[in-house]
Amino acid sequence: MMRDRFGVDWTKLTGSYFWARPQLSRRLMFRHLASAVGGYFLMPSRSMETVARAAARPIGTAKNVIFVLMAGAPSHSDTFDLKEGPWTPAFMAPTSYGDIRWPQGIMPKLADQMDNIALLRSTRSWAAVHELARTWIQIGRNPTSGLAKIAPHIGSVVSLEMGTGRAATLPAFVSLNAGTGPDQGYLSPDHAPFYITPNGAALGNSRHPDGQPAFDRRTALLQDLDQENRGGESEIGAAIDEVASFNSSARKLMYNADVDKVFTFDQNQRNLYGNTTFGNACIAARNLLRANLGTRFIQITIGGWDMHSNIYVPNAGLQAVTRQFDNGLGQLLLDLNTDGLLQETLVIAMGEFGRTVGAPNGQAGRDHFLQQAVLTAGAKIKGKRAIGSTDDRASATLEPGWSQDRQIRPEDIEATIYSALGIDWTTVRRDDPLGRGFEYVPTNQGVQYMPINELWG
Repeated sequence: MMRDRFGVDWTKLTGSYFWARPQLSRRLMFRHLASAVGGYFLMPSRSMETVARAAARPIGTAKNVIFVLMAGAPSHSDTFDLKEGPWTPAFMAPTSYGDIRWPQGIMPKLADQMDNIALLRSTRSWAAVHELARTWIQIGRNPTSGLAKIAPHIGSVVSLEMGTGRAATLPAFVSLNAGTGPDQGYLSPDHAPFYITPNGAALGNSRHPDGQPAFDRRTALLQDLDQENRGGESEIGAAIDEVASFNSSARKLMYNADVDKVFTFDQNQRNLYGNTTFGNACIAARNLLRANLGTRFIQITIGGWDMHSNIYVPNAGLQAVTRQFDNGLGQLLLDLNTDGLLQETLVIAMGEFGRTVGAPNGQAGRDHFLQQAVLTAGAKIKGKRAIGSTDDRASATLEPGWSQDRQIRPEDIEATIYSALGIDWTTVRRDDPLGRGFEYVPTNQGVQYMPINELWG
């Protein structure tokens, strides 16, 4: 048995579902083959990096990103790629919105925002192992690859590119309702995720137990003691300067009325967003964007999607978690749209993979499955439509529906995030400690991943 740091038994995975590839139609196979052969002879001396850079034209319609991590992997055929059958319970109330079939009964608020929503239905995960695939979509690359050990979270790259550094009040990358996960990798601690679980009672741990006067006195004393060692080129001086800088950044969060306002909300607001921890995070995300205190990438985690059994039990399983999801995200889209902030904010909601399709399993649930679907909204994308189509059970892609004429992968989602923010997704940094060159969006098996520009019409 050979297990990696995620606990994955590779002897079981080799040659099985992890390495499974979707069966594209013969027409698509020949099209890809022709493109690959033609490209090779037309550009024999140009590296993929050079070619990609020449063609990189970021969309640049977004200033912010809200990334909703649906931890546990939602059933795509019951949510974003609805397929009906004898198993479909009446409470899902399937309804048509243009060409989109939607489970209006379990996600009515999102149904009301359909004009702002585009669904990616030709999406495929690389792995059906929770921790592995969940990390993959957050760092935009294979977690078992060499550079993955130093790879930053996508939000940390956004912080590096768009954050205003220590001049900002709040960090550029804020992660809500998680507590842990992929971090800044080899980038500086400035770009680490700032973890918060908001409860409506201001920002926790931002008050000194002895009160502000005592805190201010002690801070002033520390500065006096360190004064003689500050500056210069000595290691001690550099270390003291670094600590002082971090203390200054932290001080901006303490006894700060603007920060308190972001994380303070009453019961009426909680009720409007569903009165759940996910709803609270959605309120905080809205407030973060309204306050404009420096945050550019917000991740919100909502678990509860891992439904191997009893998926359709009323007021439990799928119905319970989608109620939380719909109340929170649906109201967030409504508020951002009303504020005018949705037009400059890219919203993405996705899990690490999908779930088995057709009739439920023997435990009345659904197991792990590579095919999945993704919800996107905002940033001037063209809504009320789906990109790509699947078969009658959502088990495989029939038409990719975008320029690359293949299934959408996590790396393509990553490239889309960067492009929407005006970031060159083909960037290769030469400052990584391994000296191998860190690609923002890496190639995998010779494929160059690209933004899904069809989202913008």
